[in-house]
Amino acid sequence: MSLGNVKTSLDKIAKSLGTVQDSREFLLKNTREVIILCSRSIIAVHKGDLQTGKKHLRQAETLLKKYKKKALGDLKRYLITPEQEYVEAVCLIAIVEKKVIPSDKKLSVSPESYVLGLLDCVGELKRMVFDKIRTGNIEEATRIFDVMENLYLNLYTFSLYDKVVKEARRKIDVNRILVDDVRSAITEEKRRSELIKTLQNIEK
Repeated sequence: MSLGNVKTSLDKIAKSLGTVQDSREFLLKNTREVIILCSRSIIAVHKGDLQTGKKHLRQAETLLKKYKKKALGDLKRYLITPEQEYVEAVCLIAIVEKKVIPSDKKLSVSPESYVLGLLDCVGELKRMVFDKIRTGNIEEATRIFDVMENLYLNLYTFSLYDKVVKEARRKIDVNRILVDDVRSAITEEKRRSELIKTLQNIEK
């Protein structure tokens, strides 16, 4: 019995698997930089430094395009987290600038990454709303909350696809609580503002 065909096949398979393994290690190591850049972008936006936020985002986009060339076949799953962070940062900047949030096609990301990125952005919008309330900008806080709530309502039905989009249901449940918290805070702030105005008018 000859094992010539078996050995030839296994040699080819080993070479192929070695290439896949190298690509996997490369993606795991290097996509962390994309995640870090997106986090820095979001932090800069919260600090009111849009210019720096956009700079970090452009750097992340450049790296992401580069790494996608390595993510062939099943390796695409290793891009879900960096793409998710990228979508979150893009979404946040678009909302701050009062622009339309780009589509998944425009951003060249997977459907799963797009949904998860938008879900994560809801949490960042909560933080932004409270920052606006603290500085007395209730009008801008209300505008951002409206976007936040509509984003949540559009994403709500994706809890049905929890088996396909990992953690979708959990994130949606968390977002429901966040939206309710922010709604209560804005309602309370508006009542407080109205009371202050009423008292000021009485004093006049």
